[in-house]
Amino acid sequence: MDRDPLPGFEPTLEYARARDEAGFDLRDRFHVPDGEYMDGNSLGPLSVDAERALDRVVGEWRDLGIRGWTDADPPWFGYAEYLGDRLAPVVGAREEEVVVANSTTVNVHTLIGTVLDADVGDGRAVLVNELDFPTDHYAIRAQLRQRGLDPDEHLVVVESRDGRTVEAADIEAALDANPEVGVLFMPGVLYRSGQLFDVERLARAAHDHGALAGFDLAHSVGVVPHELAEHGVDFAVWCHYKHLNAGPGAIAGLYVNREHFGTTPALAGWWGHEKATQFDMNPTFTPANSAGAWQIGTVPVLAAAPLEGSLDVLADVGIEAIRERSVALTEFLIRLVDERLPECSVGTPREPARRGGHVAVEHPEASRLCEALRDRGTVVDFRPPNVVRVCPSPYYGTFESVWTVVGKLREVLDSGAHEAYDPPSGGVT
Repeated sequence: MDRDPLPGFEPTLEYARARDEAGFDLRDRFHVPDGEYMDGNSLGPLSVDAERALDRVVGEWRDLGIRGWTDADPPWFGYAEYLGDRLAPVVGAREEEVVVANSTTVNVHTLIGTVLDADVGDGRAVLVNELDFPTDHYAIRAQLRQRGLDPDEHLVVVESRDGRTVEAADIEAALDANPEVGVLFMPGVLYRSGQLFDVERLARAAHDHGALAGFDLAHSVGVVPHELAEHGVDFAVWCHYKHLNAGPGAIAGLYVNREHFGTTPALAGWWGHEKATQFDMNPTFTPANSAGAWQIGTVPVLAAAPLEGSLDVLADVGIEAIRERSVALTEFLIRLVDERLPECSVGTPREPARRGGHVAVEHPEASRLCEALRDRGTVVDFRPPNVVRVCPSPYYGTFESVWTVVGKLREVLDSGAHEAYDPPSGGVT
């Protein structure tokens, strides 16, 4: 994206309102909490569409009972595959390569375990980076331990130069320096800073090394287009409760390149059995010839239904339009921070091609600033040590709300109102 995402930029409320009037407007399809909701990178709000899909499934349960597995519309028996088919174009995959299943962490466990068991790379070490979301490291370490491998030796960690971002060149250098690496596992977007990784480049580097390429796309799916199949990505995992607004605890998603179909999943379960003979109750597991093989237990229909509605919202505008609006909103936020908040710095890459859907606004008193904003009707979140994460969602966020949030931050800093709050002591942020 080489062109200016904010042509004719002015740091004014009038400019913000003009941008809102010129773009698409999905706000009436969401139940957005009062004030400025800027935390969709943690949990998106309920949409009318998601609520309708959930209500429909509840009605099917009430009216059909067990017959819902075959007579619901769509039938629950193939619901995970149906939703996977709808997600496939969002992540740039073939339909059979995507399924909704499990939770993100469970999917990390089963996919990392699968590739370690299959030994399909040239080594048994896994390459990660020090700024990853911690659950990825927890799961990978556990899978290494279960195979008698010392995580301190087989988990190779790329360090950050600045504590905010990870350079692709450093990942490539780590591959060159560690011939034992058989799996590269990186995020699509870093959860703290919002750095967007070059998936194509990293997948190519992994393959040139003889390793597999896997990605955690939790902070990019639904706000950034992907081309997983075209780029030769081997596997990926993600959640749907952030940018895709599918609800707290929503079912997660996974992608497996069709080249790996037939590989036995590390965590096999009956819902991953081939559909045609699943109810024959054979004692031997026959994996589905698709990403569906990595399902474990019965699809949780009530936790999956809101995703169907969320995909209806996305389908009406398309992921490319969502990305364009997201880039413009985050650009507006960054420029307003530069203009009006000299006490703060931006920890997110400024180049749109290296930025996901949220912005890390840095300040030594970030935690207390978040508390002060919350009590003034603005929902953001804090990430240690000094980050206020602000997510102007392209689905329901507005340029005017970005203007308002920056103005409230200015007022809090000017008044010192944040000093009345206690420093962070743990808990949900």
